[in-house]
Amino acid sequence: MEKTVYVWGEKGRFENYRRAVKAAGGRVVFCKSAIPDSAIWDALLLPGGGDLEPWRYGQENTASRGLEPERDQMEMALLERYTSAGKPVLGICRGLQSINVYFGGTLVQDIPGHSAVDGVDRLHPVVTADSPLLGVCGAEAVVNSAHHQAVDRLGSGLEAVQWTADNVVEALCHRTLTVWGVQWHPERLAGPVGVRLLGAFLEQCR
Repeated sequence: MEKTVYVWGEKGRFENYRRAVKAAGGRVVFCKSAIPDSAIWDALLLPGGGDLEPWRYGQENTASRGLEPERDQMEMALLERYTSAGKPVLGICRGLQSINVYFGGTLVQDIPGHSAVDGVDRLHPVVTADSPLLGVCGAEAVVNSAHHQAVDRLGSGLEAVQWTADNVVEALCHRTLTVWGVQWHPERLAGPVGVRLLGAFLEQCR
């Protein structure tokens, strides 16, 4: 049976996520008017976007930009609903950062060398630890990069499972919940790794 993945937002903004999930065998449902009952859909996907409001992790704004306060509020509420229901959650780029903040972690507001260049993603190698993502990425892989913020202190229950050579966290997982986050963009990564990640995530849906 086709698994349905919920994204809070408008279809036009996140069309690349819809295509990528479809290629992996699932279907994305978009809704921005209200937070639905989490029992309707099988999983939650938190896509990329602007930065979170720094007050949410106890900091003044020193380098955050493209803030989306309404989205912050709604996605934090969705994380509460979906984790309470024991349903899978996948965070991509900003989504990974949202997961970390939701569980009480903090962010580095600006790091060099990881943002896109003239609108084109960087590529860099990563090392993956023993985790649900090891079978997706292998011990070593090359992923894309288009972010200027990163995980600082990990949130409660989370563990880092993938890193760049300069020790930036590229993926995390929750120790007891099916909550995954990747700092890279599987929806626009050339090659099989992106589809494998989304396929593995869909397999977690019951």
